[in-house]
Amino acid sequence: MRPFRYARATSPSEAVALTAGDPAAAFIAGGTELLNLMRDGVSALDLLVDVNGVAARDVSAIPGGLRIGAMARMTDVARDATVRQRMPLLAEALLAGASGQVRNMASIGGNLLQRTRCWYFRDAAMPCNTRDPGSGCPAIDGENRWHAILGGSQACIKVHPSDLAVALTALDATVRTHGPNGERQIPIGELYRLPGDTPHLETTLARGELIVAVDVPTTALAARSGYRKVRDRASFEFALTSVAVALDLRDRVVADVRIALGGVAPVPWRARAAEDLLRGQPLTQPAIERAGEAAVRGAEPRQHNAFKVELARRTVISVLARLGDLT
Repeated sequence: MRPFRYARATSPSEAVALTAGDPAAAFIAGGTELLNLMRDGVSALDLLVDVNGVAARDVSAIPGGLRIGAMARMTDVARDATVRQRMPLLAEALLAGASGQVRNMASIGGNLLQRTRCWYFRDAAMPCNTRDPGSGCPAIDGENRWHAILGGSQACIKVHPSDLAVALTALDATVRTHGPNGERQIPIGELYRLPGDTPHLETTLARGELIVAVDVPTTALAARSGYRKVRDRASFEFALTSVAVALDLRDRVVADVRIALGGVAPVPWRARAAEDLLRGQPLTQPAIERAGEAAVRGAEPRQHNAFKVELARRTVISVLARLGDLT
């Protein structure tokens, strides 16, 4: 690992000032992601700015919802009694991520900004358009079992790794930031970018913009919600596919629904076509079968990941059936 400088910020403004003008500077909280990238030679940084003291580490009530501090640890949020009661999807997704040791250290803000686990990106000796724009995407014709079947491009077919981001997408969360131009609120669906021709631009954050909190509405959707992650092993593994569902069910009719998929796209993937099929309709087994088909419509599998189409379809059906008491 190359030598680097360390600074501890005492306020969001100071943290932003230290990093905004320096492309070789980055924020660090738990360090479970960034230090690995630096050790492996994927990220070359000269300055790490410790932000543990500049944002909240708890879950607090706000009008109509909960505010989760960006420095809150995954374990603490997953164990919060209000989170478990009013938005079980969030607790399930957090507990599905990483290992107990990592969850104890990893921050909510850092989790949302973790980088892809694509092995070509993680191998500094390989070309990768995300790491080195214009160098190519070996995954297109190479080993692509873990890669995207939705939302990819000829420049990149990585998948987004965060279970938390998928859950927050289904919960209509809002990300609060502090940046060079002050504070702003970003709907979670507008935080991430599809790769297109610029896969190195992964979020809509400005350089030096810091996530300080996440606001999650406590709605009827959130109260009946769930998450399922399908992976090669039971822990410390990233999703082959995952599904987050938030369901407002009244007299067996779907008043509203959110469905988000992980492990299949470069961003948390909102299955709007599946939602549209269910909304306003009785929740029946044939209805959820149709929703499963709609969730993967338009998929473009590669040589080694065609299995993800059927896996994602069945996982959507499974979570809907559980939440709708159809199992």
